[in-house]
Amino acid sequence: MIEVKNLAKSFGDVQAIKDVSFKAEDGAITTLLGANGSGKTTTLRAISGLLKLDQGRAFVDRLDCNLESQKAQQVMGIFPDSFGLYVRLTTREHLEYFAKLHGMSGTKMHTAIDHVTELLQMQDILDRKAEGFSQGQRMKVALARALVHQPKNLILDEPTRGLDVMSIRLLRGLMHQLKEAGCCILFSSHVMAEVSALSDHIVMIADGIVCAEGAETELVANSGCSNLEDAFVKVTGMDKAA
Repeated sequence: MIEVKNLAKSFGDVQAIKDVSFKAEDGAITTLLGANGSGKTTTLRAISGLLKLDQGRAFVDRLDCNLESQKAQQVMGIFPDSFGLYVRLTTREHLEYFAKLHGMSGTKMHTAIDHVTELLQMQDILDRKAEGFSQGQRMKVALARALVHQPKNLILDEPTRGLDVMSIRLLRGLMHQLKEAGCCILFSSHVMAEVSALSDHIVMIADGIVCAEGAETELVANSGCSNLEDAFVKVTGMDKAA
């Protein structure tokens, strides 16, 4: 489970998040839904232990993401907004490197690599260098890297950005599979169809503040609108801004 309480973070004069609180439960897909610049990525980076917060606390399986960052990262898989691959390394070398960072070695490491390779259908690129990979192939490596240590919590920052239809289908299918296995999945998006198709719980965020949260049907009903997009525009005040 992931829980954040009253998160705030500024970069100079820009306050990226002001007061963000929510829970992401095990066995469910929770979505941060917001426009570009709303604070989604800053929130996910704070949970990942990559930012020092100005205020608030973030917990993953009750581990404090700032005070116990290494322990918290052991139970997280992080799929960043930028894949950040090392182009001179093969897929296998990427996975070995990240498995070792999580304390894996020997038979356990090789079994884990075989597992994610089969899971993501990436046998054809396992021993190829990452340079020249397509966006879909890069996605597979980044996702396998996040899953190689079999974390119970998965964080994905706008994971389908720039992917083709088949890559998106593979990713969505895997997210549902991990959810059914009891994983806590937290991802960010501003694509309404994607949010609607995947989410058990939606956290609407605008200007660094959580505006509303709940199931899609609940959010739509409470807004008095007929669909999620209209509900989001209304709840976040974007209709007034327009």
